[in-house]
Amino acid sequence: MPDQEKDKEKAAAAPAATADATSAPVSGTATKTPAEEEASQYFYGEALVGFDPSEITGSLIVIEGMDGSGRSTQIALLQEWLESEGFAVQTSGLRRSNLVGRDIDELLAKNAVTRLTLSLMYATDFFDQVEHRILPALRAGTVVLADRFIFTLIARGVVRGINRDYISGLYAMALRPHLTFWLNVRPETAFAREFKKAQAISYWEAGRDMSLSHDLYWSFIRYQTMIKREFEVMAKRHNFIELDGEASVSSVNKQLRQRIAEQLGIRATKYTPSAALAHLWR
Repeated sequence: MPDQEKDKEKAAAAPAATADATSAPVSGTATKTPAEEEASQYFYGEALVGFDPSEITGSLIVIEGMDGSGRSTQIALLQEWLESEGFAVQTSGLRRSNLVGRDIDELLAKNAVTRLTLSLMYATDFFDQVEHRILPALRAGTVVLADRFIFTLIARGVVRGINRDYISGLYAMALRPHLTFWLNVRPETAFAREFKKAQAISYWEAGRDMSLSHDLYWSFIRYQTMIKREFEVMAKRHNFIELDGEASVSSVNKQLRQRIAEQLGIRATKYTPSAALAHLWR
């Protein structure tokens, strides 16, 4: 082909290329559609298929924190208090789905799972619970108390070297909680509590799979310190309500009740645990 004809073809193609470049939105400046704006109020990314926000009449309240922070104790006390106030309560947590919960337990017991596979299985466990436990409860007007949420799962993945954007993307369709509390404790305190409770420290709680130290105590401290740093980052990004997890159980519970009462419109926040839970009140 003669050079003049080649030049004509290049000149003709140039305007089209320029038009494509100018019409494409610049990364980071694209405006959200009304549907995307609405979804962002309820999810961290895209909405779940079939989700109708008008159906949600319940509240999702998350208690986050490292192992030994006192989450489970507070969940039990809050459930009893809310039920005494006339609220239906549903709890959720890690490894509780009927689909893969037991499978994860078995793999953890055998220490026979890769980091990425474990993260993907936890994501499956989470969304199975969202579909079959959390959303049905919220549609029924129930208060869902979550003993840990996506934040623990993201933190665990990131400290194990999984790309932050990748693992955060796994949970883009996660519901935004109405309230997220973070019980902040020092790793040393967490170790003392965990060892006192079980007279042992689990392989995974100590991050032994990461070869941080040959010493169990220092492996736990280093691993939980890494988790704590991730929580500090997410606390600012997602507006966690940070509480001193090293305060007395009754003091932490009082603060939790006050904030939850504001959310749910409960006027009185006085509470004394039943005989069944009195041993937790210290």
